[in-house]
Parts: sequence; structure tokens; C-alpha cells
Amino acid sequence: MPLTCEYRLMQQRQLGPFTVSPIGLGCMNICHAYGTPPPREQAERLLLAALDAGVTHFDTAALYGFGVSEALVGQVLAPHRQRFTLASKCGMTVEAGDGTVKPTRVIDGRPGALRATCEGSLRRLRTDVIDLYYLHRWDKQVPIEDSVGALGDLVRAGKIRSIGLSEVSAATLRRAHAVHPVAALQTEYSLWTRNPEIAVLRTCRDLGVSFVAFSPVARGFLAGALPDLGALAALAEKDIRRPMPRFASEHFTRNLPLLSSFQAIATEVGCTPAQLALAWLLHQGQDILPIPGTRSVEHLRENLGAAEVRLSADLLARLDALINTNTVSGHRYAEQARREVDTEDIAESAR
Repeated sequence: MPLTCEYRLMQQRQLGPFTVSPIGLGCMNICHAYGTPPPREQAERLLLAALDAGVTHFDTAALYGFGVSEALVGQVLAPHRQRFTLASKCGMTVEAGDGTVKPTRVIDGRPGALRATCEGSLRRLRTDVIDLYYLHRWDKQVPIEDSVGALGDLVRAGKIRSIGLSEVSAATLRRAHAVHPVAALQTEYSLWTRNPEIAVLRTCRDLGVSFVAFSPVARGFLAGALPDLGALAALAEKDIRRPMPRFASEHFTRNLPLLSSFQAIATEVGCTPAQLALAWLLHQGQDILPIPGTRSVEHLRENLGAAEVRLSADLLARLDALINTNTVSGHRYAEQARREVDTEDIAESAR
């Protein structure tokens, strides 16, 4: 489905104080997470293609590729800095190894650490100011008020324009918002991950906070990227889906029938499965901003076509009945990742 310029202009959404395209680009895939990273030239083509297609919301993080994602975004998009809203994240970085010890991921929300990460991000992104800067994870050893207070200092210093939070609960959001206005909250949200519907989405609306949905096509599952057990077994050794319970064979086998039924509905609607997953999210409210990631220009254009898919109330109800908390098997995160987030949890492991 080709996008028209007129349509893109009509369908802009608010991301805190910024007006952006309804679908943004998550920039994790261009450097790590889902197997072998793409060649640098391919990542560069993708970023420019997104900009040319009308994407005005680019989301990266200091963690992604240990700074590689930010560096790529900076190198490719810095000459076009006035054409898009730039989001990045701090509070979860990598502690370098010494040659014998592998680098380890650390969650550090101390004010000094956040300031230092921001300076590194500014250098890699080749910009004087980051539009939206998230606390990637709440460091539970540091009061949220202290971490958000440090981000507020960065706003006042002109280093960032607004503050975001990622994977926090409604209660934590309220505590943070009392210290400094929060522009956006980012959490996994899709047909098969409904945790935000417990409380935090409602709280975002109460406070006027935009909601950014990452992994909106269920880490590729709803796009049909893993159509069978063979595809699951072929995942790269370091693919982040490997330790996730939903991609363990016993849960994956239970979830596969959902995919075939979902694909049948996409055929009925006349769109691709990925477009259907994104369209469902867009229909959940004007304050929802999906940020699918991809390495493929073709998939990028496919994803953006979701903005033109119209779903009736009856079809939305059918999708809700097909894929929901009670029909998806397995938790979204393994035990360690579950301890790291602060989001309200659905007791999926009990099924």
C-alpha cells in the first residue's frame, strides 16, 4: 500500500510536544538483537529510506549495539536533523570487559551516570540536543525521583528537550511525573502483549503522556517471520528471542495456531499480517505510536502502509478475541528480564 504525502500530513500524531509520523522507526535492529547485524551500507540505506518515506520519529538507545545504533543514526541523519524527532535512552548501558571478561549489561540510574551517558549519546548522534530522552530502565537501587531529577537538569541545561520512561508501572510514572513532566512512556505493546492495558496506558491518558509501543509485531511473530518450528530452531545463537518463554518450543507450538488464524484475517482485510498488527495498535488510540524495527527497506515500506488500513469495530473485536492475554502461551520475558522491568505483570506463567 503506497503512502501519499497528503495522507501522511493528515495523520500526524503527538509525541509529547512533538508532531511526528504515526509510525516511527525503532533503530535496534540495525545493529544487534535479531541475529547477525546487517552490513553498514544496508543500515544506512534503511535510515535514509525511512526519512524519505516520511518517517519523522527515530528511536535509538545508548545500549543498542553498545553505541553503534546511535553512531549510525548520527552519521546518516545528522545532515537532516531538522526533519525529524530524535529519541534515545540512558540508564541501561554496557560495562566493558577486560579481554578475558565479556562486556556486561548494567542498569545504572545514578544522576552522574545519566549525565555521562547523555554526553556520549550527543557525541555519537552528532547533535547538540536530543528531543526525547528516556530512562531505558528504572534502576530500583535509585529512587525514580533522583533519576528523573537528573533528566530534568539535562532539560534545563539544554541537552535534551523532554523526558521519557521505559517499562515502568503506573505508580512509578506518577511519581516521576510529579518531579518533572514526562512526555512519553515506552513499553512493549501488541495484540499478544497486553500488559499496558492493566493500568499504565490509562495513567498515560490521565497525565497527557504519549504512549510509544515497541515490538508492535510481536518480535516478528505476527509478521510471519517464524512460521514453524524449523524457523524457530534456525534462530541465530545470540538472537534475543531464544531465552524468551514464548519462543520456547512448548509455548511456541501452542501459539502457532494463532498465527494461521491471524494471517487469514489479514487476507480478508487485504493487507499483510504485519500491517494488520500495526493497524490494530493505531486503532487503540491517537496517543499510541508504534515503532517497528526492521533491516529491510521493503519491510519498512510495508510497515508504513499500515497507516492506511481501516479496521471495523467488528474486526477489531475478532482480533481481540483471537489474540489476547488468555490465548497467548508463555511470558514475554525470561526471569532476569522480568526482574529488571517495573511494568504491571500478567500472570501468564500460571497457564
